[in-house]
Amino acid sequence: MKSTHTVSRRGFLATTLVAAGVLGLGSRVAFANLAEEEIKTLTAGAVTVSDSIVIEAPEIAENGTTVPVEVTAPGAVALTLFADGNPTPAVASFKFGKLNASRTVATRIRLAKSQNVIAIAQMEDGSFQRAQANVKVTIGGCGG
Repeated sequence: MKSTHTVSRRGFLATTLVAAGVLGLGSRVAFANLAEEEIKTLTAGAVTVSDSIVIEAPEIAENGTTVPVEVTAPGAVALTLFADGNPTPAVASFKFGKLNASRTVATRIRLAKSQNVIAIAQMEDGSFQRAQANVKVTIGGCGG
C-alpha cells in the first residue's frame, strides 16, 4: 500500500525546530556531564568546594572567543580550568613551582556559549578544591 500522508511545510518546520531544541539541550547536558567526568577522573572523585580558591571571570562576555579568567589558589601545586559547555571541557592546566608564591593564573579562554568555568586546584597535601563562575556569552567563540 502506498502512503498518502503528506507533511505541510509548517508541520515539517515545527518538527525540525522541536528536534533541534531537544538535541541542543541534550548536547549542553552531555558537555556538562563530560566536564564532571573529566573532573572525577582528575580528582578520583575527591573534590571540595573552597572559599580560598577565587575565580574571577566576567559575568557577561560579549565575545566568547577571548574571555579573561583569573584564578588565585593559595597553597595549590596545580590548577586545571574546565568549561562545562565546550565540546572539549578541559581548557587549560598549570603547575606551580616552589618559587611561585602568588599561585595566581591569568589567561584568556574560548567559550562556545554561556556556561560555567570551573577551577580545580590540587593542593600541597594532595587534596583538591573547586571554585566556579558562570559566564553568559553573547557571541559564541567556537563558531556559534
